[in-house]
Amino acid sequence: MFQSIYRLLIELTNGKWTSAILHKFAKSKSSKRIIPSFAKTYKINQDEMEKPIGDYENLHQFFIRNLKEGARRIDEDPLSVVSPVDSVIEEIGQIEADKTIMVKGKVYSISEMLGSDEAMARYEQGTYMIFYLSPSHYHQIHSPVTGEVTNQWTLGLKSYPVNKMGLKYGNYPLSKNYRKITEIRHNAGMTAVIKVGAMFVNSIETTHDGTKLEKGDQMAYFTFGSTVVLLFEKDTINLLPQITPPYHIKYGEKIGTLNGQD
Repeated sequence: MFQSIYRLLIELTNGKWTSAILHKFAKSKSSKRIIPSFAKTYKINQDEMEKPIGDYENLHQFFIRNLKEGARRIDEDPLSVVSPVDSVIEEIGQIEADKTIMVKGKVYSISEMLGSDEAMARYEQGTYMIFYLSPSHYHQIHSPVTGEVTNQWTLGLKSYPVNKMGLKYGNYPLSKNYRKITEIRHNAGMTAVIKVGAMFVNSIETTHDGTKLEKGDQMAYFTFGSTVVLLFEKDTINLLPQITPPYHIKYGEKIGTLNGQD
């Protein structure tokens, strides 16, 4: 019953016009007035921001803010895999033989999440990780590995909440929300970086040029809090044993090691 009510309320408030109004307000000069209270509410560390808080012209600019040089350190081990975002790692697991993963009690089809049976086959019995970004987090997305972008595509039209309640009661947001998928070929195999849009604003902007990515390079950014799903081919990554969800992490920090090289 609660699940049905939750989904109905979200559907009623997640329409084209409500999304457009919120998006327009976030980019308006008037939204600048709420930046200080927003930063206070979400306890944002202003010392690591690239610019003073008063230099941001609107909420959108503040949301996609850059960090000061040196605010994050990219792990230097050539075989390390790093977190692509500041986030909370909510789930880690193995992709089942039937090409599904379990997230907050829901079974997700990898084929539906990727929108491609061909891509899905690459990750059968591989490893998945779910990274949740709240409004308090830095919203740039970085490459977890060094490699070559082999494919990118976009799926979905609308987005629903991807917080704990959204994952538990929502209508399978990780495989139905607006999302952009990037596949990267690295020394041990393939990794898929699935960037999942948040409620109201389907804004996932790709920022890198070309096909080459160095570990830690900026790939894209979210306009509002959202989720990144990483998929790794079978036997290509050894995760750090101390990473037990929920696990708070910053981008550039090591999450595992690539399992050998081609």
